[in-house]
Order: sequence, then structure tokens, then C-alpha cells
Amino acid sequence: MYRGREGQWAFYLHRISGLGILVFLMLHVANISSAMWGPEVSNALMKFYHQPVFQVGLLLLIAGVLYHGFNGLRIILMDFTAWGVRYQRQLWYGVWILFVIFYLPFLVKIGGGILGGSHGD
Repeated sequence: MYRGREGQWAFYLHRISGLGILVFLMLHVANISSAMWGPEVSNALMKFYHQPVFQVGLLLLIAGVLYHGFNGLRIILMDFTAWGVRYQRQLWYGVWILFVIFYLPFLVKIGGGILGGSHGD
């Protein structure tokens, strides 16, 4: 199942996406906590987070959440069905198909805003 094939890539990407989500959650808590210092600080941080680099980060976050969620469902199928491990390769490709279907609208909307210069304003 591993040895550089789909199972190993699924494992690595699942861990990386989970760590990315954790980093976002820590930034999010810090951002929400900035309200303690008043609206000036909080609004300045919100404006800072609307820069293009953070919009790219938003696209990466959405990608991580989608992949992590769909791959988690694949793991559940592998763990709780008799056929899951046998078809884990096909399930992984199914994860990617679902990922592309659900990610494209976000990519078009947010990516178009980045390229168009609106940056979420």
C-alpha cells in the first residue's frame, strides 16, 4: 500500500494538510484575540490579512481542508469496510476527483480576485 505509491502520498498529504489547518487555527485565534486591544488593532490586522499573499494562503487553506476531509472519508472507508483496503488506490483517485470538483469554484472566485486586483475588498 505504501512504498512511494498512492497510499504513501495520501499519508504525507493528509499530515501536511492537517498541519496547515492547525497553523491557520492558531493564526485565527490570535487574530480574534486582537480584539482585546481595540478596534484599531483588530481592523489593522484584518486589512493586513487582505493582502494577496494571504489570499493565496486562503486558497491553500481551502485546498487543505477539502483534501483532508475527503481523504479522511477515504480512511474511514478503508477502516470500516471489508473492501476499503483492496480499493484504496481507486478511492484515492476518487478523493482527487472530488477535490477538483469542489475546489474549482473557490479557485475561480478567489484566484480571479487576486489576479483582478480586488483582494477580497
